[in-house]
Amino acid sequence: MKFAEAMKLALQSLWANKLRSILTLIGVVMGVASVIMVITLTNTANDYFGTKLSGYGADVFTISRMAAVIFTPEEYFKYQKRKIVKYDDYEAIRDGCTDCKEVGALLSKSTNVFHNGQSSTNTEIRGYTSTMFSLNNINIAEGRALTDADIEHATRDCVVGYDIVDNIMGDGDPIGKELRIDGIPYTIVGVGERQGKTFGQSQDNWAAVPITSYQHTYGTNDSLTIYSRANGDAKVMERAEDQARVIMRIRRHDAPGAEDSFQLETNDTFLDIWKQVSSLFTIIVFGLASISLVVGGVVIMNIMLVSVTERTREIGVRKALGAKQKDVLLQFLIESATLATVGGAIGIAIGIGVAAPITLIFDIRVSVSIGSIILGLLMAAGTGIFFGVYPASKAAKLDPIVALRSEM
Repeated sequence: MKFAEAMKLALQSLWANKLRSILTLIGVVMGVASVIMVITLTNTANDYFGTKLSGYGADVFTISRMAAVIFTPEEYFKYQKRKIVKYDDYEAIRDGCTDCKEVGALLSKSTNVFHNGQSSTNTEIRGYTSTMFSLNNINIAEGRALTDADIEHATRDCVVGYDIVDNIMGDGDPIGKELRIDGIPYTIVGVGERQGKTFGQSQDNWAAVPITSYQHTYGTNDSLTIYSRANGDAKVMERAEDQARVIMRIRRHDAPGAEDSFQLETNDTFLDIWKQVSSLFTIIVFGLASISLVVGGVVIMNIMLVSVTERTREIGVRKALGAKQKDVLLQFLIESATLATVGGAIGIAIGIGVAAPITLIFDIRVSVSIGSIILGLLMAAGTGIFFGVYPASKAAKLDPIVALRSEM
């Protein structure tokens, strides 16, 4: 039997029993849809995080009291016991790290900003050194950035994001206007370029003030984060990290052989953590999807056994007219594989259809992998073939005389 003819017969059989075929496909559809949805979301998130982190530069590393991602309560309590990172530590690295091109420091908190009776909500107030705009890749759209003089003299100048301008400043040039942050008046000297949204959260709702002014207002008991950009390639990056680590260990009196009492992290660190989390999530969903595929496969096998019983006389006629065992086997295997593949195609459409709106909600461009589509189809077809072997084998081994005598 030609493959095309077998495929045609399989599709005719599926079309003749539409409701039964649809009910049979549910398990395969759910399994493949789950896999495609997770792979699509994971690829989208990986591309997004990779793009965002690469924007900070592969030559930037940070030093802080606590890790950016904490997985257990034990880790959190361990980090809480550490001494805070102080402004003096920033100055020591700034002056002592010869392989560091730029060094900056950051403090931040959320509060409300007021201007002429209008207020913002949950605005991030950032205490910046003058280098932090460059280290955080923030270009100035209007006015100027904070300067070393602002930091040295703890001036009441500030740079704001466009959410502040759009929501509370009103029309006109914002430069030179006054706003109040926790009751302290600041003069706007610059506006940062629009950063857009991250997972639906605006990145333009911020105001940056001199880090010294920040500490005068909120005290010096908050641990700051030190940012540093290496002055060269990967080897220079390693030397810069080593220099910064030595400076911090000496200042914090870390014993030889003891682990660091601070956290030094790079973009690769964040990417590795994300990939570990996403990989674990993918494995879990693959396991759940496999259960759905097994259930769908068992249903396909049962339906194919029913189909063999219903078409016993047809099989007998075919074998009496010269059809070989391999022809009958191929026909039923193609039928079960086609049934599962159709379910896989529907599952792919559903998986992408569910993933796409989720990425739109968080304002992220969806990333659909051709490999994931092929994987979904192969999983579906493989399920159909694996669970279709027994019914197809049973049909192929039917005795033509017995089959012709059947009343089915």
